[in-house]
Parts: sequence; C-alpha cells; structure tokens
Amino acid sequence: MIGRYTLPEMGRVWSEAHKYELWCAVEVLVMEAHAEAGRIPADSVAPVRTAAAPTPEAVAEIEAVTQHDVIAFLTAWADNTTPRDAAAYVHFGMTSSDLLDTALALQLVESTDLLLAKADRLVAALRDLGLEHRSTLKVGRTHGIHAEPDVFGHRVADLAFGMARCRDRLRAARADVAVAKISGAVGTYSNIAPDVEVHVAGRLGLTPAPVATQVVLRDGVASWVAALAGLATVCEAVALEVRHGQRTEVRELSEPFGSGQKGSSAMPHKKNPIMSERIAGLARIVRAQYVPVLEGVPLWHERDISHSSTERIALPDAAAGTDYLLNLTTRLVSGLVVDADRMLTNLNATGGLVYTSAVLLELVESGLSREDAYALTQAAAMETWKSGEPFLVTLRRHADAAGQKLDEPRLAEACRPERYVERLGPVFDRLAALR
Repeated sequence: MIGRYTLPEMGRVWSEAHKYELWCAVEVLVMEAHAEAGRIPADSVAPVRTAAAPTPEAVAEIEAVTQHDVIAFLTAWADNTTPRDAAAYVHFGMTSSDLLDTALALQLVESTDLLLAKADRLVAALRDLGLEHRSTLKVGRTHGIHAEPDVFGHRVADLAFGMARCRDRLRAARADVAVAKISGAVGTYSNIAPDVEVHVAGRLGLTPAPVATQVVLRDGVASWVAALAGLATVCEAVALEVRHGQRTEVRELSEPFGSGQKGSSAMPHKKNPIMSERIAGLARIVRAQYVPVLEGVPLWHERDISHSSTERIALPDAAAGTDYLLNLTTRLVSGLVVDADRMLTNLNATGGLVYTSAVLLELVESGLSREDAYALTQAAAMETWKSGEPFLVTLRRHADAAGQKLDEPRLAEACRPERYVERLGPVFDRLAALR
C-alpha cells in the first residue's frame, strides 16, 4: 500500500525491518529449544540473541546475488554476530518456510490486534450515532425510491451490527492464522524434533500447526483476508449512505467540512463527500486481495511458491487498506452532520405517498377486497405523482367516485409517521447493549 494510505503502526508491522526482527526472534527460539534438549552447544545461543537484526539494505545487497531472501538474511545476520562462527547453529534443521510461515503468523496477529481495536471504536461510534437518532424521522428508501417512514437510527443500527459481525469474524480468523510451523522440509520433522515447534509456538503465543507440509495450507490466511474484505465493505456501506445523503437534492447528511477546506478548484460552493468516496475506492482494493490469496490454497504437492509473490503484495495491502478504512470511517461517523429538519421535509415531499401501504390495509379492514383496495389506492397515488396534490385528497376524490366512504380518523392515524416506528424499541435495546 502506498504511504498515503498506510498508517504508521500498521506500516511498521509490514516493514522489512520489522520482518527481519521477527525472523531473528523465531530463529533464536528454535536455537533455545535445541540447546535445552542438548542438540546444539548451549553457549551458541547468547551471541546470536544479542546480534543486531540485519538491515533491509544489507539483506537486499546479498539477495541480489543469492536470489534467495532467507539465505541472504541468514548471511547478513551472521555478519552481525560476534564471533561469526557462533551463527553456525542458526536455522538448524529448519527449512525456509518454517521461518517464513511462523513469522508471517506473527505479522498477521499483530495486524489483527490493531484492526480489532479500530473496529471496536467504529462499532462504538455507529452504536452511539444510532442511539442518538432513534427518534429522528426520515423516509425509508427502497430502490432509491421513497418507501415508508423510518428513523435514521434504525439505518445506522443495521450498519453497526454489520460492522460488529465482521469484527467478530476477524476475531475468529485470528485463531486461524496464529499458527507456528517448525516441521522441516516437507513437514515430517525429519531433521527437527516436534518439541521445537511446541517451544517456539508457546513462547510466541501461537498454536503449533496440527499438520503442515512445507507450508501451512493457506485456507486460514484466505479466511483472514475475507474477514478484512467484510470490514472494508461495511465501511463502504456506511460511506454509500453518506454519499447519497449529501447529494444536493437530498441534503440529509454531510461529511465534516473543516475550516480552510476546499471542495473544488473551479467551483467555490462545492462541499464534496470526499471521505466517503475515498472509502468506496479503497474498499475495492481490499476486496481485490481476496481471490489471489484464496488461489494460494491449492499448491503443487508439498509446496510451490505461487502463493508467495501474491502474499507479499496482498497481505500488507489488505491490512493497511483495512486499517486506513476503519480509521477514516470512524472519523466520518464521529463528525457526521445530520439534518433532522431536512429529513422531515423529504419525508413529506411526496404529499403522503409513503403511507399507501397502511392505507391499503385500512381499506381492506373497512370491508373492501384487497384487489379493490389496491386499485383505489394505486389510482389515487398515481394522480398524486402527476398532480402533486396530497394523497389523502386524491384518495378521497377516487373513493367518492367509486361510492366508497372513508374512515377519516383511522386514515389520519394510519398516516402518522411515528406509528411506523413505534415497535423498534427492542432493536434499540439490542443496539445499546452492543459492544
């Protein structure tokens, strides 16, 4: 991910320097396990433990010759070890993927913990916004067309629960990726004892892989990226609501607009939903990482490296992109401007057409067949669409023409917007309990 969309903490997790720090930590733990079991000299561990991690520049210089990143790392690290021959037992009995997969698990766990903290904050921001607007009447929309009355808090509650579910899927995916693999060339422990894997996993807070070939099967990593894609997509759902709400013709919602902010280089009046549009664009980038990672599950036999090049791009980009999205969406929600008066104006904009469903039911209860009630209601509604007259006026005219007497008090109650949302109390109780 480019620097513009990479926040510092997540950028550090996926930096080359941090990766080599993790590689050093894994290798030292392997040596400790060997030394405790008497397989390597006990005094070989300390010099390696205190040796500085090699710099990315040093590793890159060697890799330009070796064309192998792990060998380049081991060589550069040995150069930092005093005495140098103390590094003879580094990587003892291991294969490259023992190091790569275990260190990758640590990066995924570190990323997950950063993401979960941000997801918690976004869930809380959505919860609080929904509760704040539990009585803010608005028009519900289906297909982009006015439907029935609703409250803005109800729409926000839907997004809050969606974000919470995606966050919980990421929590589950954390366990899928928090796996250590130290079992040798094809996973048979041929040159390294299983107790080494147990020792390393325990010290790193990971779980030993229940089975592995040369690599851990990538279904867990794919599930992790899928969880990130879910988070990113709910962020986009929030942004889409704001983008529609900020349209000039709607004007119910608007992003925070700071002092000195400019909306257009040509049109000084513009206040564009740039945060929401950026969220929509970056969500596509996160989702785009899923299929390439999923396709890394089927590999040739015990291993090939067709997954490797993909993961070098897809995993950091998915992590950094989701991190940025959660942060930006929380800013958007926390600073959102809600125009309750405009929402009420829009609710009334169609002259009462949003009440046709309730009127239909009232007519049926008054004794009309559903077919006759529907025909009467639709005819009056179509006239209101064309003429702009209030719906109850056109309904009364069509009813008189058909010889039908209307129960005016019952129809007035049916057209009271608060009646449509009075059963939402349990939804908001559940929202208040959301954590």
